[in-house]
Amino acid sequence: MGASLKDVAAMAGVSVKTVSNVVTGSTYVSPPTREKVERALSALDYRPNLSARNLRKGRTGVIALALPELDAPYFAELTRFVIDAAAKHGWTVLIEQTDGDPARERDVLDGVREQRIDGLIFSPIAVGPEELAARTDTTALVLLGERVLDGPTHHVAIDNQRAARELTEHLLSLGHTRIAAIGRQDNPSANTAHLRLAGYRQALEAAGLSYDETLAPLTRAYHRADGAQLMQYLLDLPEPPQAVFCCNDLLALGALRTALSSGLRVPQDIAIGGWDDIEDGRYSTPTLTTVSPDKEQIAHVAVDMLEAQINGTRPTRRGAEVSEVTAGSRLVIRESTDPVGTGTAHRSV
Repeated sequence: MGASLKDVAAMAGVSVKTVSNVVTGSTYVSPPTREKVERALSALDYRPNLSARNLRKGRTGVIALALPELDAPYFAELTRFVIDAAAKHGWTVLIEQTDGDPARERDVLDGVREQRIDGLIFSPIAVGPEELAARTDTTALVLLGERVLDGPTHHVAIDNQRAARELTEHLLSLGHTRIAAIGRQDNPSANTAHLRLAGYRQALEAAGLSYDETLAPLTRAYHRADGAQLMQYLLDLPEPPQAVFCCNDLLALGALRTALSSGLRVPQDIAIGGWDDIEDGRYSTPTLTTVSPDKEQIAHVAVDMLEAQINGTRPTRRGAEVSEVTAGSRLVIRESTDPVGTGTAHRSV
């Protein structure tokens, strides 16, 4: 068994209460006494019993992270940042995959597999404000993404519309006037797709160009195969596009493969931009221009929001004021749109 507070107190010649004050960071300890206790803590390799502490507080020390797809690189990278942020609070993270299925998302809102958790970070696709308003589970909750805007709970998102407009403006600035978009969806719940396509259309209209739906084919899913298939559709048009705006990097990587396999040079013959700044795009040939959401900020803000609810400094009850936080993003310009490959980054908020 590890050393106890009593063992540390005996070595340091102080009370158990004094050792507890040092461990919890209390300021009511003189510097000499604190130094003496810290030497004893180090000598005995003291490890706080987080499980016992959580039980005394009526907590588990476990939070859940519910995401649509764990094998999507964006969500995999975001998960790592959430785990890192949660570790600073001594929390373990339970991971749940929903596949965007409405029934599974409702189950998540009602309780993750009946396992007791202290809080939930949830990126929904199918459920909306109505399901959230009907939620009876009082577990602390923070939402990610754009499925529920102005909803009844705390929320972290990025400005998809503005960032999409910035990427499209970059393609326009290169002299391209026939710009396609891969990622349009007609599902009413696909808020992220709608916002990104809205930003794309805004940039076109501001440049005096009309929106052409034949250049924005419906996209079944956001995987590499979908990007490859739809790029082939675009290249088979009587007048193919000069540039392609893709709603995520997986679509862009699939589109890039089709373009290169068709004998086109990227970006000399066709420019391609993506979204998410996943690691694959930094090592593709050519490297991928992309919108880079601040995944680390998203994770840390979400965990901090959850911590405030769990500790009672931010209300969780229905009808209480909720927080809407917009995390930062930046446009990273790489070889797929810039033949020089400067890697220029533009800040966007």
